[in-house]
Amino acid sequence: MRKVLAPAVGQSLLGIDLAELAHRAASIPMVAGASFDRGFPHTLRIAVVPEVPVAVLRQGSASWLAAEGGRVVAELGRGLRPSLPRIWLQRDVGIRLGERVGGLQLQAVTAVAPLRSQPLPVAVGSVVATREELTLVLRTGLELRLGDGSDVPVKLEVARHVLPRLAGARGYLDLSVPERPVAGESLDSQVEVETTSSTLP
Repeated sequence: MRKVLAPAVGQSLLGIDLAELAHRAASIPMVAGASFDRGFPHTLRIAVVPEVPVAVLRQGSASWLAAEGGRVVAELGRGLRPSLPRIWLQRDVGIRLGERVGGLQLQAVTAVAPLRSQPLPVAVGSVVATREELTLVLRTGLELRLGDGSDVPVKLEVARHVLPRLAGARGYLDLSVPERPVAGESLDSQVEVETTSSTLP
C-alpha cells in the first residue's frame, strides 16, 4: 500500500486527487476498497477494506486465494490455508492475479462465500461445479448435491438442519429440491430426510 500511494507523499492536501488514490489502492489485489479523508493541515487519513478469502483455487501444483466476490487476491504456497475449501480448475482456465474468475469457477466461489460467517456443522473440503450440478464435498466425504446452483442460501440452511442427523455418514445429501432433501449411499439406498417448516427461510 505504501508503495502504491507513494506519489501522494509530500503533496499539499488540497492538491491530492483522492479519486486517483482510491483507484490506485483498489489495484492492490488484497484491497477491496479504500477511503480517504483530509485532516488539515497535514494529515491524510486512510481506511482500507481488505478482501476476504473464502476458497483456494488449485490448478496442477499452483494455488491462489479467491475472495468472496471471485477476485484472485494472492498466489499461495501449496498446502497453506488448509481450512478453506479447494476448487480444482481445468488446465485451460486462465487465472490472473487481481482479476475475477467467471463461469463455473465464480459459481463455486459464490457457493462457499457465505460459509465464512455461517459455517456448516461439517467443514467443506472441496467444491465441484459442472454445467449440470454444484457439489460441496465435506471433509467427512459426504457430498452435498445442490443441483443447478440456484437457491444456494436456502439449500445451505437446510443442510445446517439436516447434517447433525447424518453424523459420520458418507454418500450424499441431495438438496437439489430443498423442500425434499434425500440422503443415501447410492442411488439404490435413498432415504428422504424430514425437515420442519422452520428449516426454510
